[in-house]
Parts: sequence; structure tokens; C-alpha cells
Amino acid sequence: MGLLELCEEVFGTADLYQVLGVRREASDGEVRRGYHKVSLQVHPDRVGEGDKEDATRRFQILGKVYSVLSDKDQRAVYDEQGTVDEDSDVLSQDRDWEAYWRLLFKKISLEDIQAFEKTYKGSEEELADIKQAYLDFKGDMDQIMESVLCVQYTEEPRIRNIIQQAIDAREVPSYNAFVKEAKQKMNARKRRAQEEAKEAEMSRKELGLDEGVDNLKALIQIPYQVGPDEDAQ
Repeated sequence: MGLLELCEEVFGTADLYQVLGVRREASDGEVRRGYHKVSLQVHPDRVGEGDKEDATRRFQILGKVYSVLSDKDQRAVYDEQGTVDEDSDVLSQDRDWEAYWRLLFKKISLEDIQAFEKTYKGSEEELADIKQAYLDFKGDMDQIMESVLCVQYTEEPRIRNIIQQAIDAREVPSYNAFVKEAKQKMNARKRRAQEEAKEAEMSRKELGLDEGVDNLKALIQIPYQVGPDEDAQ
């Protein structure tokens, strides 16, 4: 079974970008952050012994997805043809995916997270990212809240206000998904966010993070230091 078929079976989609939760136009850094976010959710260390085998398989498939999208030539082939070269070195090599993951994502400190969040929130970069997310997802707040960096569900009114100002200024179009969003959908998003916050707290303890790191999303999405084998973002 090929990689696309495996993704369909395990993740419910054969779209490699959807597996990582990123847009097709995502930068290398966004692809990397998407991989890190999903990998934390499916990492074998997070499950009991009974589920370890299944989690390991999902983790390995995810690693292959990232290998394709992080390789310039392989990504170009996939973008143009919608296929992957199963015989390429990227996919055929026998790699220890867990060791590879730990090499990519070295531990970062609470100070790193706080410093990035402090400079990012309210910046021109954040404003541009919010507008771009609004355009990419055509006003779907579920996806916008998931994609914007360092955002907690309690900040939704702030994000909505930024978008509404952009609509009023005619910087972005008015999408019905945003301006006519049902109250039920908003409440469902809030419930999911509260459940994720509980899971994040459990992960914080598992990862040995200091008390007060209650936004695992910040940890997942903070830009990582570029390694020697990567182009600077």
C-alpha cells in the first residue's frame, strides 16, 4: 500500500497537506510546525502499551508525509502530479522516525515561548497571519483559530475584531462563514477548545514543562531554530 493510501486509511485523507493541517502554499516553516503539532498528538509515548503498535504506525506514516513535503523535489512532484515517488530515497530508506523527530525538535524553554509570544502578539506579522488565515479558510473560524499562532480560545473576540476591522476597511471580503456563523458552531468550538486545554495540561505534565505553560499550542507552533541542513526561514 502506497503512502497516499496509507494516509487515507489512517488519517482519513490522502491529501498530505491536510494530514499536517497546513495550506498547500505553506512555507517550509509552516510545514515543519504542522508536522510537529500532529506528531505530538500521535506520538507513541502518549499512549498505553495496548495502543503502542497502532500509534507507532501512525507516527511512521506521518514522518513519511513530512519527508515528502520537506523535500523540495518530492514536494514539487506531489504538487504537480498528486503522486509520490515510492521508490525515492526519501521514502525507501529505513529511518528511525522517533530519533529523527527528536533531532528536529529539540526541547525549548518556557522563556523561549514567552519571548516569542510577547513579540508576536499585536505585531504586523500576527495581523498579516490572521488576515491570510481568514482568506485561506474563507472565514471558517474553526480553522482560523487552529492555524493562527499562540492563540487561546479565550482570545477569539480579539481575533474576530481584527477580522471585522479588515472587512470594514475592505481589505478582505465578507465571507458568510464568518459574518453569519451559527451560535451552535461557536459553542461547539469553545467546548472542543476547553477539552483540548485539559489534554494540553496532561501533555505539559508528561513533557515536564514548568507550571504555567498552559498553552501547548504555543509550544507546538513556536518557530524552531533552523538546523544546519535547512534553509533559513
